[in-house]
Amino acid sequence: MSDDPTHVREFFGARAADWDRRFPDDGPAYAAAVAEIGLRPGDAVLDAGCGTGRALPPLRAAVGPSGTVLGADLTPEMLEEAVRSGRDGKGGTATLLLADVGRLPVRDGALDAVFGAGLISHLAEPAADLRELARVVRPGGRLALFHPIGRAALAARHGRRITPDDLRAEPRLRAVLAEAGWRLVSYVDEDTRYLAMAVRES
Repeated sequence: MSDDPTHVREFFGARAADWDRRFPDDGPAYAAAVAEIGLRPGDAVLDAGCGTGRALPPLRAAVGPSGTVLGADLTPEMLEEAVRSGRDGKGGTATLLLADVGRLPVRDGALDAVFGAGLISHLAEPAADLRELARVVRPGGRLALFHPIGRAALAARHGRRITPDDLRAEPRLRAVLAEAGWRLVSYVDEDTRYLAMAVRES
């Protein structure tokens, strides 16, 4: 379900201080997902909706000291936790931006890839927001939409069932991505992870 920015800020702001403690074992899953993007030393990558920045260390490791890592989130409390955890630029990890992924302060085609963990279900306007992510990525660049557990496991955790109109379902996601300038190239939805990879069309 899509959320308006105010609701997203309120939801995550109230949970920021305990977020990493609630999910202490997700680190290896984040690292494995980042490894599949195919980043190279010197690349520029954005963690869209970075939260407390759990993906930032593996992203930095992938692009190396000559690369650029940005973390954007619209919840100040989440970014404060990222700083508290040493995942900001002062630790050489990433530059953090207080920004809505639907309106990024990044020039056209500046990035090689975007990583988004748990992002897709919180986009206020999925097609428009994914189009904005396409704007900041060069043609041929990649988008990774990730969650450390799959749709069925996540729905069960919240006492729901998955439905065909779920934006993360492959047919719907493929169509929305295509509308936004992306081509879905791989899709995994298992109990232990969700990872959809797309390529920016020229």
